[in-house]
Amino acid sequence: MLGPRQILRMARWARRPPSARQVAIFAGVLAAGLLLAGAERMGWLPDFMMKAEKVAPPRVTPLN
Repeated sequence: MLGPRQILRMARWARRPPSARQVAIFAGVLAAGLLLAGAERMGWLPDFMMKAEKVAPPRVTPLN
């Protein structure tokens, strides 16, 4: 079930739909994400993109 916040957002969006540029940007980002996810699933990504490096947390020294 939708809450009142979502209903108000949908009403505002119906009154002022996004511009063609915003829709194109959204479609481009979505396509890039799907392309990257597909390449990862097919095993086409290089190893350096698949593994995260371990980074030591920063040391915090007391001010005293």
